[in-house]
Amino acid sequence: MTLIADFLMMAGALAAAFYCLILSRRLRRLNRLDDGLGAAIAVLSQQVGEMTRALERAETAAGASGDALAAQTERAEAAVARLEVLMAALHDLPDADPAPKPDDAPRAARKPGRKRRGDAGAFASRRHSQMESEDLG
Repeated sequence: MTLIADFLMMAGALAAAFYCLILSRRLRRLNRLDDGLGAAIAVLSQQVGEMTRALERAETAAGASGDALAAQTERAEAAVARLEVLMAALHDLPDADPAPKPDDAPRAARKPGRKRRGDAGAFASRRHSQMESEDLG
C-alpha cells in the first residue's frame, strides 16, 4: 500500500513539474519584448511619454494664448471706457448747423492760384483754359 501511495505521489509531483514547465514557457513568451505582451507594454509606455510631452506643450500654448487674450481684453475694456466718455461728451455738445464745405463754395469765390487736392478735373480744366487764352492772345 505504501508503494502505491509513493507511486501516486511521484506521479502527482511529475504532473505538477510538467505543468510548471508549461506555465514557465507561456510566461516567458508573454514577457518577451519583441512580440509578446512586453512589446505591447513597451509601445504603450512610449506612447504615454509622447502624449505627456504633447500635453505639456499644449498647456504651455494655452497659457500663452490665455495671457494674450487677457491683455487684449484689458485693452478693449480701456477702449470701451474711453469711447463711453467720448460719447457722453458728444451728447453734451449743442446741436449746430454744419458749415458749408469748401468744395461747395462757388468757383468765383475761390482763389485762382490755389490748388485743391483731389480735384484733378478742376485743375485740368483751369490749365486748359489758361492754355487756350495763351494760344488766343
